[in-house]
Amino acid sequence: MIRSELIQKIADENPHLYQRDVERIVNTIFEEITNAMARGDRVELRGFGAFSVKKRDARLGRNPRTGEAVQVDEKHVPFFKTGKLLRDRLNGK
Repeated sequence: MIRSELIQKIADENPHLYQRDVERIVNTIFEEITNAMARGDRVELRGFGAFSVKKRDARLGRNPRTGEAVQVDEKHVPFFKTGKLLRDRLNGK
């Protein structure tokens, strides 16, 4: 599902809301999750999962084309851990 499909589904299930308002709500939620992660905070949605940021240390990598050693800088990557409810539902429990 992509963002526009999510917005359309929520708008269809809530006919009392305008689609532009639903779009603003969805965008605000995503922005807040992104902003919290940019600050290094953890975002937990009970029953769904938790978003966090993990740090990857600098390391020596290899260019796959030439085999030459390349310095890879330290970076921060997003990480998602599913909640128990979501995991159980995916596994048919």
